[in-house]
Amino acid sequence: MRAGLLRTSLLPGLTLANPVLSASGCYNHGVEGARFGDVKRLGALVTKTVTPRPRAGNPPPRLWETSAGMLNSIGLENPGVERFLAEEMPRALELGPPVILNVGGESLEEFEQVTERVQDCGAVALEVNLSCPNVQGGQLPFATSPAACEEVVGRVRRVSRLPFFVKLSPNTHLVADVARAAASAGADGLTLINTLHGRGIDWRRRRPCLAEGSGGLSGPAIKPVALHFVALVRAAVRLPILGVGGIATAEDVCEFLVAGASAVQVGTAHFLDPLCGVHIVEELEELLVAEGESIDNLSSLEQ
Repeated sequence: MRAGLLRTSLLPGLTLANPVLSASGCYNHGVEGARFGDVKRLGALVTKTVTPRPRAGNPPPRLWETSAGMLNSIGLENPGVERFLAEEMPRALELGPPVILNVGGESLEEFEQVTERVQDCGAVALEVNLSCPNVQGGQLPFATSPAACEEVVGRVRRVSRLPFFVKLSPNTHLVADVARAAASAGADGLTLINTLHGRGIDWRRRRPCLAEGSGGLSGPAIKPVALHFVALVRAAVRLPILGVGGIATAEDVCEFLVAGASAVQVGTAHFLDPLCGVHIVEELEELLVAEGESIDNLSSLEQ
């Protein structure tokens, strides 16, 4: 690997070896991927969402393959922050890449509580999940209401010494306004997009394919939507953006960087190839050398 070719300055004081990260929810905490090979080449690992208390998640079936992606209705299953910090986080840190810890909640108080609890866990940054559409009661307002977003991000900012990215939803026409609200309240960066609302129907049984009825659509089908929202939000705010949605190749990475992302996350593609992100890093280096390009030329807040 050519030294420094893929080096990515994500935030002041946070530089990654490359711009390819795992996506929350699709790689757990990285340990599963490590069973298939060396994940040290990834720029960073983004954990599955951790909440203040354990969550059993939604009943099965909660995954359904589509013709161009996947529907999921996991429901933020996780062991809760205390058990995660005791058992899972140490294993994630041992894998090598920097760890970005994804945190979530169902109220202002829960977001504040979990953020405060994880400050000294070894993560280099947090990702605040405002946008999961599969929690009880449906999508929470924090990702669809600028005022609600500003309030919860302000709460997180007051208790967090760690930099944090705010993960936004595409399931609103107010994405740019929500992004501005997050920036105004003190977010260090943004992650977008989360999954799109979707539904599968088993017409023979006359019922939805997922137990909860609807779920979140991810995979290749949503890449054009993700690119659109990355470009839209890049025009609205000057924060670093982690682009996610349908990324499976080095070409995909370059498209997101040019659209305005500072780095990307690989999610659903890991279900086909658990080392997809690692392979993309290798392909990206070869592609940039062949094209005479660099990460800095593709990704710039001055675009």
